[in-house]
Amino acid sequence: MPPVREPLDPRISMWQFLAFYMRFMREKANLSLAQCGEIMGAARSTVSNLEAGRRRPQDDQMRLLDERYGTGLLFQLILWFARMAHDPDWARQCMEYEKTSTAIKTYHGKAIPRPFQTEGYIRALLETGSTKDIEAGIAMRVERQRLILERPDVPTLWMLVDENVLASPIGGPEVMKYQLEHLLDMAGHQNVIMRIVPTEAGAHQWFDGPFQVICLEERDVAYAGAQHGGRLIESPIEVRDFSTRFERIGAKALPEDASRALVEKYLELYS
Repeated sequence: MPPVREPLDPRISMWQFLAFYMRFMREKANLSLAQCGEIMGAARSTVSNLEAGRRRPQDDQMRLLDERYGTGLLFQLILWFARMAHDPDWARQCMEYEKTSTAIKTYHGKAIPRPFQTEGYIRALLETGSTKDIEAGIAMRVERQRLILERPDVPTLWMLVDENVLASPIGGPEVMKYQLEHLLDMAGHQNVIMRIVPTEAGAHQWFDGPFQVICLEERDVAYAGAQHGGRLIESPIEVRDFSTRFERIGAKALPEDASRALVEKYLELYS
């Protein structure tokens, strides 16, 4: 007899509540996963992943369920609240999105963005932070890089950083020398676009915090960094705002060749 899949705990987050309620309503209507998939215009496996919380539903899918179950706007409203609420499992979900992304656009004003960090640079950052298990923290970040960079369908990586990131000797001259060499090597890849925002550009939108726009096949999501964690953003309107901010910061950045030249200039200082 096949094992019975346990339902999620709907008290953990709105996302788990939505997944739990999807399964509850399907079973109440005596529908199979395949039958529910026909209603939603999705494969049986997709419905299974949605009900297990491994995948996030879309607006049109929730609208179709509301129509089938006669629940008004209930499923659509739960999805809206899930996108707006804090997700305690945001880090794992963010990694899942990165693994299937077509492009990742990252801005950072204080440090080299994570996909481009060397292990020595990661260690220096973690040692000055509040991470208790440094080795576990390094291993987690390296694995996160691997899942992005070693994919057969590697995404396009856009990087915007402020010039002061290059001037900040994280870990000392030797660590920074290797980090900038690695940065230049990465910038030579066809799927990488590196641009530096020069100091003379002054303040700009989102001057006070890092963020990412993660482009997926069917939509985009965003991540905003913050002290003691971050926030995964799935609301289309708010994600669009982050995309606009990225474009506005990019308007102040140097072209790719000039950005490489600036990195090479700082590399000489650490050599």
